Amino acid sequence: MSEIKLITVLGSTGSIGVNTLDVIQRHPDRYSVFALTANTSVDDLFAQVMATAPRYAVMRDEERAADLRNRLRMTGSETEVLYGEAGLIEVSEHPQCHMVMAAIVGAAGLLPTLAAVKSGKRVLLANKEALVMSGQIFMAEVAGSGAELLPIDSEHNAIYQCMPLDFSRGLAGSGVSRILLTGSGGPFRELPLQDFERVTPDQACAHPNWSMGRKISVDSATMMNKGLEFIEACWLFNANPDQIDVVVHPQSVIHSMVEYVDGSVLAQMGNPDMRTPIAYGLGWPERIESGVSLLDLVKVARLDFQAPDPVRFPCLKLAKAVMQEGKTASVVLNAANEIVVQAFLEGKTRFSSIPEVIEQVLETVRLVDAVDIDTILGADAEARALAREFLQRLSV
Repeated sequence: MSEIKLITVLGSTGSIGVNTLDVIQRHPDRYSVFALTANTSVDDLFAQVMATAPRYAVMRDEERAADLRNRLRMTGSETEVLYGEAGLIEVSEHPQCHMVMAAIVGAAGLLPTLAAVKSGKRVLLANKEALVMSGQIFMAEVAGSGAELLPIDSEHNAIYQCMPLDFSRGLAGSGVSRILLTGSGGPFRELPLQDFERVTPDQACAHPNWSMGRKISVDSATMMNKGLEFIEACWLFNANPDQIDVVVHPQSVIHSMVEYVDGSVLAQMGNPDMRTPIAYGLGWPERIESGVSLLDLVKVARLDFQAPDPVRFPCLKLAKAVMQEGKTASVVLNAANEIVVQAFLEGKTRFSSIPEVIEQVLETVRLVDAVDIDTILGADAEARALAREFLQRLSV
């Protein structure tokens, strides 16, 4: 019998984390939970710890960690509770952990994900920001440490499945002419442009196909999510920006495609359920059961495609420009986006302000070479401060 793999789930109370635990629990003979982490959801993490009995549980702050520790102590649980960035890094690089699901949303996931890479783990990457913020550094660490990097975003996982085994020579050297990155277009694909001013957070979070957290749902509504994925795909697949096209595909059945120089186009298809790429990452190079219902093409009946509208989705244009710009531009884009999206979710700014504020920050900040993590974190902090400043001006 093969060794049971111990898994750390960073961001276990989010949608990716919950789906990961679902797949793990379908294969108790293969996988066991080593550590679970959450930001603020003490109730949810407590329930997950009671269900899976991990060795460690991590909260982002000390107060919530103490709350969780007290609750677990009353049950007789032997799970050790840690907190903060140091706790996240400890469970990511721990020598007894075999795999890390990196599913913390936002820049907070960067350092623990890097720690997992540096320690040579299999890293299931669902955190876009790790590559958006530090693509060159991150991929160099993957190469140097011998870590296994498997993308979990449905689009990147689809591309990975359709790529040749070795694409380290670049796309052209691997016989690939183009990557076709698909996106649903979100809930506002056909909304009249004049109605964007009145969009509410609940409307923006009502994705027609996917069940996701609120921040990533807003990113899908602006197509910034696709912009971040565009940047991520360049790093993951050693591709130039002009080798990747974004295609709007409302049904979310084809998760992405790879076009080869002989005219062949390979597509990965399936129902829109994140358990499929999660199971792929956990089981690779084998295939394991995910709990996802099989695709009924007769029921789907049709597959539609269209080019993204740059007027409707300016965030996508900004992301493409940032990848061409280089330096710390993608760090700035991501940081500004996180701040303004949170302000929108809190009802402090309009939906249409999201691309406006991001563009203002990009035009104002001084870009520098992303030479190390300290430089990246400094650019991140500066962009966040500028975004808050521009938001304050809008509210005056």
